[in-house]
Amino acid sequence: MLPTPDTSHVAYERVYEPAEDSFLLLDTLSSAPETSFLRQRFFGSDSWGAPLVLEVGPGSGVVVAFVHAHARILFGSPAVLTAAIDINGHACRATGETARKAAAENAETHGEFLGALQGDLVAPVRDRSVDVLVFNPPYVPTSELPRQPTQQQQQADDLLQATKPTTTFDEDSYMLSLSYAGGKDGMETTDRLISSLPRVLSSRGCAYILLCAQNKPEEVKERVRAFGEGWKVATVGSSGKQAGWERLQIIRIWVE
Repeated sequence: MLPTPDTSHVAYERVYEPAEDSFLLLDTLSSAPETSFLRQRFFGSDSWGAPLVLEVGPGSGVVVAFVHAHARILFGSPAVLTAAIDINGHACRATGETARKAAAENAETHGEFLGALQGDLVAPVRDRSVDVLVFNPPYVPTSELPRQPTQQQQQADDLLQATKPTTTFDEDSYMLSLSYAGGKDGMETTDRLISSLPRVLSSRGCAYILLCAQNKPEEVKERVRAFGEGWKVATVGSSGKQAGWERLQIIRIWVE
């Protein structure tokens, strides 16, 4: 079992704490079938250039730092670029530190971490540039998506920021809620991300996305297949069944 990156420096009142879903992603990405898939796809006979691995919504950075730290083991080569995008600036800073520490502790196997950028999902990403996209989304069904603090509250917060370089409780609560509240069927944010895959994935690209049973995974898979000929999707990781349902699962999306 590969070591999990240290996230003891992360302020969990502002950033999502690694949990069962995070560790399921680590287990899936490091499983024998997936390392075989990644090695063959990116460093097989038709290999061309270092792949770019992008995690959207890294939170503490534990997943992207894991890929960064163990690039040689997961891909069969350390020639792997990693990066992250998160709407939460605290998560971006936490991810950078997690990746730095993980690389220092795995000097013989780490790749190259490009940094964590603050942004909305894949909005900052160039077309056809991502080789491996990883997304642990806000998958909990909620009546609505999180709302930003009101303008009046924001003005009060701005005054506070002028004298105290910390975020407010409302800001922290809003940022944390973005990490779990998924709206209708828990899929409103995930649907946006999935819709962007044909644009952002490279010709050899693939995506690993976490879903829960309430997200209606089979309907999600059918939506992906409807992208057109060659689009494939399969469940490659699961936390086990509960009442006949796979409670959490990782789907891999790719094009052949």
